[in-house]
This record gives sequence, structure tokens and C-alpha cells, in this order.
Amino acid sequence: MSSTKKSVVLAGLAVAGLALGACGGGTGAGSAGGAGGSTGGSGQEAKTIKIVAAEYSKDHTKAFWDAFAKTYKEKTGYTLDVQVVSWDNIDQQSSTMIQNNQAPDILNLNAYASYAKDGLLYDSDAVLPASVKSDILDTFVKYGTYQGKFYGFPDLSSARAFFYNKTLFKQAGINEPPKTWADLETDAKKIAATGNVGYALPLGPEESQGEFSMWLFNNGGTWKDADKWTINSDKNVETLTFLKKLTDEKLTQNNPARTNRADAFDLFKSGKAGMVIGFSPLAADLDKDKKVDYGVAPFPTNDGSESKTFGVTDYLMAFKKPGNEKAVKAFYELYYQPDQVNTFIKAEGFLPVTKSGLQAFAGDPKLKVYLDTLPNAQLTPTDDPTWDKIKLAVQQNLGGAMSGDPKAVLDKLQQTAETTK
Repeated sequence: MSSTKKSVVLAGLAVAGLALGACGGGTGAGSAGGAGGSTGGSGQEAKTIKIVAAEYSKDHTKAFWDAFAKTYKEKTGYTLDVQVVSWDNIDQQSSTMIQNNQAPDILNLNAYASYAKDGLLYDSDAVLPASVKSDILDTFVKYGTYQGKFYGFPDLSSARAFFYNKTLFKQAGINEPPKTWADLETDAKKIAATGNVGYALPLGPEESQGEFSMWLFNNGGTWKDADKWTINSDKNVETLTFLKKLTDEKLTQNNPARTNRADAFDLFKSGKAGMVIGFSPLAADLDKDKKVDYGVAPFPTNDGSESKTFGVTDYLMAFKKPGNEKAVKAFYELYYQPDQVNTFIKAEGFLPVTKSGLQAFAGDPKLKVYLDTLPNAQLTPTDDPTWDKIKLAVQQNLGGAMSGDPKAVLDKLQQTAETTK
């Protein structure tokens, strides 16, 4: 999710540049001799498998996987070769591995569908114990499914929520967080009148698709409806036009088109912005800094209906390689044990991906706003192999609507989606 890419991100929170995404391609890893001695001839069982894992944090990621590898060896007898790669490089490195027929056995990345399309991955029927699949939250099974088969096994998640600065709200005479977009606009005007930024709007190339998702979902919009792309729907044009209105009225920071999520977060953490879309790692930073008295609430909807949240997850996908099926299945059986998966998620500051995880996290009041909405979170269409290319076009072009024509920008993105193969 690349959520710590300054994502996350949820989230993944990702989450990361989030211009990252698995490239379509690969030239038949199923027939390849793999890295790390993990494959052998036909019928020869692999005793060593390799994971290429994304680095969510320098403090926790490698430490977790090294400890996991030790436990995996002790409990299963198999060896796990661990390679942790920065989010800045993992997309290119993993793509090169796969193109050179040296795919890892397990790959941790924020997209999977292009590899599933190419027939490179195991589905859940082959390597995921039934008890594990039944425990994974339904929304992640849905978005991890390509053509009826579950390939995108989630490692952690994030969900977005509405952050507001209580001090700036009080100074502006605002008593509660907004419930509608009209309320948000009114509140932003009051905050801007105090010399601060009303709403921090990141539409830069890092993760503009994440920001826009939160808004369009809360106006009844979608990126895709069944097999039809809906990027330039009337609802989405209305949404982007509203964001341009906030910009034109100078209720946002200068130049949202060049503002990345990390920049918007920094603005909020400095106490100079009244409102921003955030996630649990932002809350952790705010709690650590203790400079901003903030609140977290559901994101306002255009019409005041029930709030929806944008969710993010990353994937632990399994590549088909001769002889590795048993070791891969043993990997998932161990990883999804609550004392493993939830330990990793808590250390990295994200949200659970399992039903049992929801229960385990339920005691933390700071996570309640996320956990309440997580089971019904809406994701970007990661189950479509072309989404990565479309996402890149969104990241590069959506912000241009703030100084141009929102409908024309969305029309062009719609055309890109309809012609991308």
C-alpha cells in the first residue's frame, strides 16, 4: 500500500509514490527455475522458498520477516529466504525478476491482477487453507478475486477517515465536524478566514487516485461498474467540479495539483490546516508529536447519507513454481495465524485483514472509526489487470482539473481506460 511512502496506505494509510503497481508481464514463471534454489525439476519438492517483501518501515518490516522465517523453519522444516525491498524499488525489481523467469515464490506488492491474468499465480484453492480464506474479510476477498478465483491474499490494510483540527475549529466557531459537503465548504471558509488552510487537498502524483476515491465514493460514484468504466460519470464530474470549487475559493492550500499526500499530512501536523483525509499512521504521528489537538470522524457525504470509506490493501501473492506448492501453503497457514499476521499489522500501524483480527483490534478506541467501516470499505478496481496503467494516468493528470476543465480531464481518463489493454 506503500502507506509509509510519504502512502500506506492504506492502505494502505497505500500505500507510497503510489505510482507503483505490478506491471503486466512475466514470461512463464511456472516453467522457471526460481531464485534462491526454491525450485527443482518436475516432481522435486522445494525445501526453500523466497519472499520478496515491501518495506513498510525500517524499524519493523525486516525484523518481522526474519523472525517469521525462523518460526517457519522450526514449525514446518522449510526454509524461507527473505528479501526486503524499499517501496521505491520493489515494483521495478519484482518486474525484472519475473521477466527473467526468476520470480520469488511469494511477492508482497500492491497489485496482483496482471500476474493472475498471465496465469503465473496460485489461487486460493491450491495454497490457502479453507479456514484462512473464511477468516479473511469479505471485502478483501472480493477485490482479491480475478475471474472467479481468489489470488490477491491481503497482508494488511488501511482505511481513510476525516481528520479535523479541534483548535482551529474552535477558533473559527465550529462546534462539530461536517456531515455534508456543504457543511465542509462552510467550515473551510470559516477556517480560511482565520488565515489557515480550510482543507488540505492532495491531488499530486503520489496518490491522487486515493484522495479522489474518498470523495467520489461519498457522492455515490465509482471507478468501474461491473465491466464498464465509469470514470467520467455525471457523479464523478460533479465531485471533481466541487474540488475545483474549493480550490478556486482558496479554501485549500496553493496548487493542490502538485501537493502529495505527505505534504498535506505535514500541513495538518503543523497545525495550519483545518481538515484532511488521513489514516491510522497519521494518527500515530500526531499522537507522538502532541502538537495538534485533533479529532477523527467519518468523511462527510454530498447528501448527508451514510459515510463510505476508501480502503487499501497490499497482497502476498504466490507464484506457481515446480515443487513449491506445499511450502507455499505452509507459509500461508503460518502467516495467517493471529499471533503472526496481527503482530505484523500492529507493529506497522495498520489495520487487520481478517474477521478474527477485527475482534483483536476492537479494544483500541482510536481505531474504532476505521474498524467500523473496514468490512464495507470500497477499494479501487485492483481486480482489473489494466488498473495499474489507468491509475498512473490518474496520478499524472487528475490534478490538472484544478486549473482546467474537470469534465475534460475525466473524459480523457475514461478514454484511456477504455483503450488500455
